[in-house]
Amino acid sequence: MDKSFVSIPEARLETRFKDAKPLYSETEALTEANRCLFCYDAPCITACPTSIDIPGFIRKITTGNIRGAAQTIFRSNLLGVSTSRVCPVEELCAGACVLTERPINIGRLQRYATETALEWEENNNQKLFNAKPSNDHKVALIGAGPASLSCAAYLALNGIQPVIFEKDTIPGGLNITGIAPYKTQSTDIKNEIDWLCQFGIEIRTGVQVGRDIMTDQLLADFDAIFLGLGLGKDKRLAIPGEDSEGVWGATHLIRMIKIEKQFTLPEDLKSVIVIGGGNTAIDIARELAMLGVPNVDILYRRTILEMPGYKHEFENARRYGVRMIEYEIPDNITNDGKLILHTKHKITGEQSRFESDWIVVAIGQDRHVNELIPGLKVDGKDQVVVDPGTQLTSVPNVYAGGDCINGGKEVVNAVADGRNAAHSILQSLGLEIN
Repeated sequence: MDKSFVSIPEARLETRFKDAKPLYSETEALTEANRCLFCYDAPCITACPTSIDIPGFIRKITTGNIRGAAQTIFRSNLLGVSTSRVCPVEELCAGACVLTERPINIGRLQRYATETALEWEENNNQKLFNAKPSNDHKVALIGAGPASLSCAAYLALNGIQPVIFEKDTIPGGLNITGIAPYKTQSTDIKNEIDWLCQFGIEIRTGVQVGRDIMTDQLLADFDAIFLGLGLGKDKRLAIPGEDSEGVWGATHLIRMIKIEKQFTLPEDLKSVIVIGGGNTAIDIARELAMLGVPNVDILYRRTILEMPGYKHEFENARRYGVRMIEYEIPDNITNDGKLILHTKHKITGEQSRFESDWIVVAIGQDRHVNELIPGLKVDGKDQVVVDPGTQLTSVPNVYAGGDCINGGKEVVNAVADGRNAAHSILQSLGLEIN
């Protein structure tokens, strides 16, 4: 495999964004690390879906053992670089910190440790981890998002040959196409995937399971299958006029900003309405505002207090001028030279109209796993049902994790699912875990 597996075009709109939380300098990292109380039975570990030994890696930073700090992180979370940037630490580890007035900035310390260690690894031509010799076992993974990458990396380190089948032309899932570019850019994720692949992961892009290769063939050719499918296309509003020019799906638009060659916003784009109340709605609203769109409004059927999106993310979006319209339910869209969104007030029933150049729909994504494998059990939300202890599905030797089982949680949850599935697969094959 080439040193760089993922190809990202240089001319991308996302390069206009600055890093919202830049890499710490050595002095900054030491200053922050020395604030940690190194709690016994630390609540930050419990709050981390991958259960990283957070006080342990921070203590190593204070002693200058950066490689040791990174190894501590990677043993629990092999996607420790990207999760250090994209994790909502305010809601997870840092949110549980006992220093409530000024929590330890765990995410930035994790980023410092992992990125510094990988730079050392490259400069010194030495590895933080070495994979075990091949044991001739093979596992097929469907989808190349963080759940599959995590699972594949732990399998590869333990001598199993993982083969990932990805229908997209590039691997990475929403981690590479859907994360806000002020948090991480596609080239950052590309570098992480390249690092993971050097353990011995094979990725076959442009291959759709169920079309180009059948699951019964995978079950016959591989010892196990891992489903890391993620989610499908943006959900639709199912209202008249939704197919009008200028109406976007949120994840599709974010993808265009992040990886589409020479994609730009129209010079006359002055107003955008984003429909939805989750983190994707907040992210795309903030991105558009940061790119210079003067008027960006989030329209939501409930109130700010009821939004599923994180409050700290919305407050950050507000700083760039994003506004909130509450209690409005989309009814139809017309286009008389300018898009007009017609709504009904949830409480009063009063009808309103909002003019806008673009409308962005951010109400979630479709599930698409129902008929992939015969006998695969899904719940009422079309999410794959798994044993929470093993990630095993209702089909023998088929495991699953990430958004296809939880409907769309954080990257770090997908990473944890992939790691746990890898451990279960290794145990089922009678192999020791490295």
